[in-house]
Amino acid sequence: MDSNEKETEVCEQEFPEILHSNLNIYSYGLGEFIMQVFSIAFGAYVFYFYEAEIGLDSWIVAFGFIIYAIWNAINDPLVGFICDRPFFFTKKWGRRFPWIISSIFPSILFYVLLFSPPDVDPIKGQWIIFWWLVFSTCLFDTAFSFVFVNTNALFADKFRNADERRKVSGINMTLGYIGIAFGSIFPPLIINYGVKQSFINQAWALILVALIAAVFMIPGMREDTETIERYLKACEDLKEKEEKVSFFATFLSAFKQKNFTAFVILFLGYAVLRICLLASLQYAIRYILKMEAAVGSLIMAGFLLGSLVSIPLWVWWARKKKDNRKVMIIAAILSSIFALPMIFLSDLIGWIIVLFLWGIGIAGMFIVRAVVLADIIDESVVETGKRNEGMYNGFYVFINRLSIVIQAIIFAIVHSLTGFVEGADTQSESAIWGIRLSMAVIPVFFLLVATIIFWKFYDLTPKKLNDIKAKIKDLDL
Repeated sequence: MDSNEKETEVCEQEFPEILHSNLNIYSYGLGEFIMQVFSIAFGAYVFYFYEAEIGLDSWIVAFGFIIYAIWNAINDPLVGFICDRPFFFTKKWGRRFPWIISSIFPSILFYVLLFSPPDVDPIKGQWIIFWWLVFSTCLFDTAFSFVFVNTNALFADKFRNADERRKVSGINMTLGYIGIAFGSIFPPLIINYGVKQSFINQAWALILVALIAAVFMIPGMREDTETIERYLKACEDLKEKEEKVSFFATFLSAFKQKNFTAFVILFLGYAVLRICLLASLQYAIRYILKMEAAVGSLIMAGFLLGSLVSIPLWVWWARKKKDNRKVMIIAAILSSIFALPMIFLSDLIGWIIVLFLWGIGIAGMFIVRAVVLADIIDESVVETGKRNEGMYNGFYVFINRLSIVIQAIIFAIVHSLTGFVEGADTQSESAIWGIRLSMAVIPVFFLLVATIIFWKFYDLTPKKLNDIKAKIKDLDL
């Protein structure tokens, strides 16, 4: 056992935390399952649906996503700021639970609206379709923000023991990948290229499963009585010491934290690569492989198999090293390297093999992202004396959504420059090369630059985290 492991063990023995049952942890993890179902499906199908199926101009689709991003930039951090404050229901029901329960079921149902635009000509009625795109994406996103800003914020406050955080992260990842599997493998079995109703059908299938999962998610989202009491006591102490901090002051203070900014940049690079590659699959299957949508299930099965096989190895290594920074950097490098062969692949077997390898790298980033963010939140508690999990997780959700907008802009620029024809059954060689650029070259560059920045500026080492944990205990936060 090295010195870092000894320090962590001593720290955790000195300051015991509330531990939770496996059943409660799995119930909490169903939130990750639901989020990944809709995250993967949204990224894979919405832009493609409006551009290739509806026939809406690429730039108009991208413009709709930009408006959605502007709303999202305000919405997610604001939701986090609002939910960080106590309300009349907080003492009885907790800080996070009421927001989650009141929003989860409507947000799931709103998903079908994304694939139900008015049936008008995509040229004469392009602005009608455009405003439907803006309305449906913003409505869906707002409802989901109230759910997942709070479920993500709950992680750092509910699970305070370092080993339990890694355990919860591993379970979350497993359930999240099951969600990715369902959201990526099941829809292609229903979708038929050129049949708009098939996209509505796949939406209802996802909604049905997500509603069932939401029911079983409820127990895991309840906060411990001790957590609620500790939060309310901290609020009372703050009232005596200082005035309320404004939203914008809290907003700016988060980005003054060097480690948080480095994490945001890295996570954005990861999210851009992930969404660009997965969103490009529909174009690659239809125009490069010239196959039916159902083939996407085989390709995504390769990705998921690589991820699931590597999960135990990543979890074992993360627990052994207790160095989340190192795990994140190595996983980011592997994700970039394994994505590059997609530049020239033209056969189904090759795609499956490369997606298998890429899944290994992505799994490493996926498994430590929540743990790294929890470490950053702990650092902010020591620096500010306050817990603003909602605000930090609002940024986290926002970055995830921002990646979708960056993907839309990349697609619009590349597709217009390479001659992609909206709504066409076949594409030119230059357009196909554009699909490859959007899938691998540009997003890999994003992630590599982000990884270098993270390596340079992120400094939450195991020793520093042990010191932070001890200080949090002293502050009774």
